[in-house]
Order: sequence, then C-alpha cells, then structure tokens
Amino acid sequence: MSSRREDNDGVSHAFSVGGLGLVVLAHALVLAGLLAAPRMQPVPVPTALTVHLVPAQVTAPAPAIRPVAKPAVVVPRAQMPQPARPVPLPVPVTSTAPPSANAVPTDLPVAASSPAAAPAASTVAESQPRYDADYLQNPAPGYPAAARRLGEEGKVMLHVRVDTGGRPVQIDVRTGSGSPRLDRAAVDAVWRWRFVAARRGDTAVEAWVLVPIIFNLKQ
Repeated sequence: MSSRREDNDGVSHAFSVGGLGLVVLAHALVLAGLLAAPRMQPVPVPTALTVHLVPAQVTAPAPAIRPVAKPAVVVPRAQMPQPARPVPLPVPVTSTAPPSANAVPTDLPVAASSPAAAPAASTVAESQPRYDADYLQNPAPGYPAAARRLGEEGKVMLHVRVDTGGRPVQIDVRTGSGSPRLDRAAVDAVWRWRFVAARRGDTAVEAWVLVPIIFNLKQ
C-alpha cells in the first residue's frame, strides 16, 4: 500500500511539474506573440482648419502724369559781321583860276604829277541796216485776195538779217498779224527787198534789223 501511495505521489508530482511547465510555456508563447505582432500606430486626429477671409484692398489708380511742356529756348541768331563800306576818298578839286593877290599860301604837300593818261580809244561809228532809202525802191507787199475777201488786217514785225551786200539772208516773224496769209505775203515781199548794209566805221558788216509791214484795207 505504501509503495502505491508513493507511486501516486510521484505521478501527481510529475503532473504538477509538467502542468506548471505548460503554463509557463503558454505565457512565453503569448508574450512572444505580443512582441512579434506589429505595433498599431496611433491615428492622428484631424485638427479643424480655420480660414480667415481678408478683404481685398482696392488700390486707387495712380494719377496720370501730364508731361510738362518745356519752354522753348530761343537761340539768338549769330549776327554776321556786316562788311565795312568803303569810305569814298575825297576827290581833289583843281582850280584853273589865276591866284589872287590876297591868296593865303597853304602848307599842304603838293601831289606828285600823275603819269599822262592814255589816249582815249577812238569811237567807231556804227550804223544799222536801212530799208527805207528812196533809191532802193522796195515795193510794198501785195494784199492777198483771200485776206482782202475775208477782211483780214494786221501788222507783221519781221526780224531780218542783212549781209554786207544789202541782201536779206534770214527772215524771222517776230510778231504775227494773226493771219497766216498776211504773214506769208510780208515774208515773200521782203525776200525781194534790198537794204543799205550796216557799217562799222568804213566797213560793211552783217546785222539784224526790224521791218514792220502793215496791212490795211483802207489804204
């Protein structure tokens, strides 16, 4: 009986030791699991966002700056020096009257006698050509029948160049009569005229002369 009791006590003691070991092992496993589990991060609590509305500042427009007109600067023109006018020299006046008895002698110096003036060039006489000499017997131009029938009148001024022999070598109509028939009749007549040639001294020269021709139905 005593041996059975000892066996039973040994078995119960063994069970009690084993159960204690299991309990310790279970606690160790639980503790290891807690340590191995990820830690939960605290969720931050959102804070309230406060917004302050600031009223917009209205800025007044800057005043417009008007350009200030610069005063006009008048620059005086530079006065050009005026050329000095030549002062006329006094002309000595010589008197040919004989000295009077009461003449007072002067201390003025006597001017040196000037050299004899060169003799004046001889003037050469010139004459213009003539067409009105009686001995030339220049006939008047004929009056065109058509101009007479139409009642045309007028004055033709011809510019005629006369050679040294008194013959016309060129005729220009300086002023027309307004009728080409009268102008042509005047030119045709003067081509048949003879002139007194112009002369320079004793030499005959060519020259121009104006010849008026008048057409008048009453003459």
